Amino acid sequence: QVQLVESGGGLVQAGGSLRLSCAASGIVFSISNLSWYRQAPGKQRELVASITSRYNPNYADSVKGRFTISRDNIKNTVYLQMNSLKPEDTAVYYCNAQPTYMSASQTYWGQGAQVTVSS
Repeated sequence: QVQLVESGGGLVQAGGSLRLSCAASGIVFSISNLSWYRQAPGKQRELVASITSRYNPNYADSVKGRFTISRDNIKNTVYLQMNSLKPEDTAVYYCNAQPTYMSASQTYWGQGAQVTVSS
């Protein structure tokens, strides 16, 4: 059974920092592409950052220079370090795993972590 468990969300003031973690089990983590998405109230879910199995990162323009995605293949965990947070970063953040040994349409989602940035 595949499980992705996020942690680290919370309430922070604008300009502050948070680090999200997502611990995975049930997949071969080291050969999975990993991503963070977010969904704000009334908006569509959007891609925030991704990191391939070869450690290549990619970021949405809105978070470049402020967020950093990383992975630890020993701990089977993906992280999202969020600095200089803005109120518009407020959303539920979801981690996503796409095992490269499965079809591209096969992805797994975590339950979500609420991030609230106050002005």
